[in-house]
This record gives sequence, structure tokens and C-alpha cells, in this order.
Amino acid sequence: MTPRILIIAGSDSGGGAGIQADIKTVTMLGGHAMTAIAAITAQNTLGVDGVHPVPTEMVIAQIDSVVRDIGVDAVKIGMIGSARTALAVAEKLEELRGIPIVFDPVMVASSGAALADDATIAAFERLMRICTVCTPNLPELKALSGMSVMDSARVREAARSLVSRRGCAVLAKGGHGKGRQVTDRLFAPAGPLPPETDWTDPRIDSENSHGTGCTLSSAIATELAKDWSLVEAVTRARQFVRIAMREAPGLGSGHGPMGQQAVRLDLNLTRWSPMLNQVTVPADDLAASEQFYRTLGLRQIVRSKPRYARFETEGGASFSIEAADEIGGRPVVYFECGDLSTAVTYLKQQGLVFDQDPVDRDWGWREARLRDPAGNSVCLYQAGEMRRFPPWRIRDA
Repeated sequence: MTPRILIIAGSDSGGGAGIQADIKTVTMLGGHAMTAIAAITAQNTLGVDGVHPVPTEMVIAQIDSVVRDIGVDAVKIGMIGSARTALAVAEKLEELRGIPIVFDPVMVASSGAALADDATIAAFERLMRICTVCTPNLPELKALSGMSVMDSARVREAARSLVSRRGCAVLAKGGHGKGRQVTDRLFAPAGPLPPETDWTDPRIDSENSHGTGCTLSSAIATELAKDWSLVEAVTRARQFVRIAMREAPGLGSGHGPMGQQAVRLDLNLTRWSPMLNQVTVPADDLAASEQFYRTLGLRQIVRSKPRYARFETEGGASFSIEAADEIGGRPVVYFECGDLSTAVTYLKQQGLVFDQDPVDRDWGWREARLRDPAGNSVCLYQAGEMRRFPPWRIRDA
């Protein structure tokens, strides 16, 4: 079934964050987005000009309406509007037993404008007690925990304190930290998940980061609705956010919106079902083949003379050429898998024989290889953003 995601959040008239970012994210990840708008804002990439909370009764009416008819597989909570609405939403969602709830404790916009008063922030405690995971950035973690310094040790102390006191998992987002690397840390209560899971990636230098928190939390909710574990859901959601940041359209004069609508084939929606994503063909003259495919209309994204070049198409699929002697003179077909290890295990159970079990490559891909009955080479892989956005991507691609 199509995952049904209920989004309780504020509207961003500029389309970069809030309900608008949530709907785009859920849609691109294959879900059906439903909304309970808790606040209306007048804002753009430069700042917030006005905030109008929606009456609590209307927020609850929106929730009741969609739950009664369509049903819900996961909930995302963002900007909540008022303390009264926060408490009423918490009481209402307690009725949805077993439904994953992702709470993004929105307090301040990217421009610095306050989006929650002290009373509303105090009411966040009730929402944290019913949610599956809370996703604060470092300033939000500081406010929720009451701690003043947010170095690495204090982040752990603050997050673990919230986990212990509130009972939910806490994803401490590191985007507001310093340095060339960004580390997000998931702290889980006692149970099946590891007590701490870290993700570290190079920082993406961009002003087009409006809506990153909204996008991440909505993506996590959508992936949880597909029955991915919390760790898997965060992993996939982070990949979506990073690719959307790289695909930002560059709109506005301030903190611009991300490019959720441009994330195409970068995340397989299933655990193992292979999705055709790339073909590599042999080239006797790399320069001539490069020119041919550029003329054909493909966008070149990697050049590694004299051996290899890669292109992408408007739909997001990629295509590459490689020296004929490197690939045995025959094409290689690449199918992306949501979970390569699960895919290989399943296919072996079906009797398929692999020439190469899953292995991590220097270029950031994880690959397994086999051949079809005609001897054609088939590669099953996971690559995430490294498929189209490796560090060596051509700058003017």
C-alpha cells in the first residue's frame, strides 16, 4: 500500500520549509501526504513576515477528518502553533496506537525568526513522550535539555538525558556544528536498536538549506511507514536530504529552498527489488565516445581519462563509458537495491550464483556481481549520493 503520512505543521508561503517541504518530500518518496496545518506564515528566503496560529479546534478537526476516512501509517509533527495545540495534538495522537511519530521541535526559522514561544516549547515535553523519535538541531537540543554548551560530550549528555526523561529516541542533528564534517547522532532507549548510531558526511556548502529539518523528519516518517527500522529510516532520509540540497534550484536572495522535486532514482523504495539505474558500455576511443554522448544530450558528471566517464539524464538515471579492456568488451547493467545484503541473500536462496559477493568500492559504491544466462555482466549496488555526486564530480556539470 502507499504509505499514508499525516503531517501536522505550519505552512511556509515561500515553499521552502513547513508543509510545502513536507508534501514534496513524502511525494517524492512514494507516500501520500495528508495535512493538519497548525499555523500559517508569511515568509520567503529572507525571513518571516508574519505568523498566524490556526485555532486548536481546527487543527484537531483536520486530524480527525483524515484519520477517520483515509487512515495513517506514520505522523510527522513540525511547527505546532501554540502550547494549547501541542497538548491537544499529543492527547489526540495517543489514540493512534503503534503508529510511528516523528517530532521535529521547530523553534526558530533558518532566518532566525522565532516560531515557538516559551509556553509552546514547554509543551513539547508532552509531544516527546508520545513520539518515536525527536529530531532537534543543536540549538533546539540546547533549549530542550537546558544545557548551555554543545560540544560533542555535552551533546551526548543532553540527548541521553532527554531519552531517559522522555522515553523517545533522539536524533541530534549536527548541521549547526562547526567543521568540514557533519555528524548526526541517534540515541535510542533500551530495546532492539543500538544505544547510539552516528552518521558523518562532508558538509555541503550551500545557502540553499531552508527546510532541511522539515525534509529530514518527513522522510524519516515516510520510511518508517514502509517498515524500515529507525536506523535504516534515518540513513535513507539523510541521503534524500543531501541530494535535495545538491539539487537546490537557487531561488530567492536568502536561505533558498531545496530541490526535493529533483530527487529521482537516487533512493530505491524497496529493500531489495532491483531498479535499473545505470548501464556501462565499452569505449575504444574515450574522447570520441564522450563527445558522442554529450552531443546526444547527456550531462557529463565524471571524467577520468583515459579510462572512464559518467553521464546523467534528465530523469536521474546515469550512464557510463569505460575502456573496453577494463570491462571485457561487453556492457555492464547496474541495478540499484535498497538493501544490497538482503537482495543478495534472497537471490542466492532462489538459486542465483554470484561472481562477487557485496564489497565496498573505493569510489563509494557497494557492489555485487553476477551474470545472466547469456553471460552479460550484471551489477547490483548501493551508492546513494555517490552515484551522481562524488567528490570528483565535474564542477560545471
